[in-house]
Amino acid sequence: MGSGRRARVREVHDLAMGMPHVERVPGSQDRPVYQVGRRSFVFFRNPRPDAVDPETGERYADVIVFWVASEADKEALVADERTPFFTTPHFDGHPSVLLRESRIGELSYDELAEIVQDAWLARASPRRARAWLEAHGL
Repeated sequence: MGSGRRARVREVHDLAMGMPHVERVPGSQDRPVYQVGRRSFVFFRNPRPDAVDPETGERYADVIVFWVASEADKEALVADERTPFFTTPHFDGHPSVLLRESRIGELSYDELAEIVQDAWLARASPRRARAWLEAHGL
């Protein structure tokens, strides 16, 4: 996708915790869930039958879920073959995209930061989102 230093999985955690009012809670199988105002915006998903390797049928054990602002945003990310984002029928109608940890290096750090920030903005209260945007001149 973009240029610059490649993203790393550790940075998902750092970026999510770097947003205001975030709490990390244990999710299913102790995989972390990042929440703002008790609303999840990024979470590390346990292996599920809807996300599998098409060749082996093995469940992906490395899926991260990011909320998006709208179905249009989701479609834009998933439809763009230059991005590693995908979805499954389980997430039909759900404003989120999936990313395998093993493909995170296809994103630059800046692209990952934008995805995490957008996920936070999609789930934060309007007051918190407005304050963050104003503080960042956006």
